[in-house]
Amino acid sequence: MKNQRFYILLISIFLAQLFESCTSSKDQIDTNPLLFDKNNLVAWCIVPFDSKKRNPEERAKMLSDLGIKSLAWDWREEHVSTLEEEINALKKYDIELKSVWFWVDGNNGNIMNNSTERILESLEKTGTQTELWVSFPASFFENMTDDEKVQKGINTIKYLQSRVKKIGCKIALYNHGDWFGEPANQIMIIEGLEDKDVGLVYNFHHAHDQLDGYEELIQIMKPYLWTVNLNGMKKNGPKIIDIGKGDEEMHMMQTLKSLDFHGSIGILGHTEGEDIEVVLKRNLEGLKYVLERMEQHEALSTY
Repeated sequence: MKNQRFYILLISIFLAQLFESCTSSKDQIDTNPLLFDKNNLVAWCIVPFDSKKRNPEERAKMLSDLGIKSLAWDWREEHVSTLEEEINALKKYDIELKSVWFWVDGNNGNIMNNSTERILESLEKTGTQTELWVSFPASFFENMTDDEKVQKGINTIKYLQSRVKKIGCKIALYNHGDWFGEPANQIMIIEGLEDKDVGLVYNFHHAHDQLDGYEELIQIMKPYLWTVNLNGMKKNGPKIIDIGKGDEEMHMMQTLKSLDFHGSIGILGHTEGEDIEVVLKRNLEGLKYVLERMEQHEALSTY
């Protein structure tokens, strides 16, 4: 019984989308030719991973020089006090603040902590309306049944909605692993909310154990899906690989296009001890390589 409502939900979503997916592969791909265009790319995981430790001005200029027009802002404690500076630098270079990472650790039973409170204060002070990419550690749902986990997720997101809606922001659920990182569980949380204006952020680098069922899963996620963060993918890892260095990401990207996904596409800077500009350039080149292979594959499939 505990999973019955989710299976009913899955079946209804799948049937609703079945007709939409029953067109030729080429027609589907042509419906959204700009999905992987640079104008649709979001830089992700570039703040705490930069060996050069760029400040907000330097980071915004770097993104502008690369032609990337959107940033998803991740942080560590030392960065929280610089969010207003980051926002101003992004505005100067005409770069969108796509989202802000929002980690809810639940320490001492509290949903908010000093860092997340300060983030909301900075967003409100600057009049910045953006997405908050919300995730939790495994301990947040420890020693609970599945139904209890779903209810705690609903209650927590409902509370966060009451806070962030006041400043014009929205919430997206971020798959970071463990129970909450399973899209099936995230969807049950969204469906249990009165205000269902909540999205999903799907990360390839947190989805290695979902590769076998990826096509079905991404189709079920599509009504809720706002952003997909790319990564080179191999079934046995490692976790982070440059785009184009894996053997699964081309098919995964092809599936996104075939479903006519219209959300944002993230590229990672998620490596240790490297100049983040170098990492982004490698992923941009890898993305170009994969797209060229996709075009060749599509051309061959028409003969």
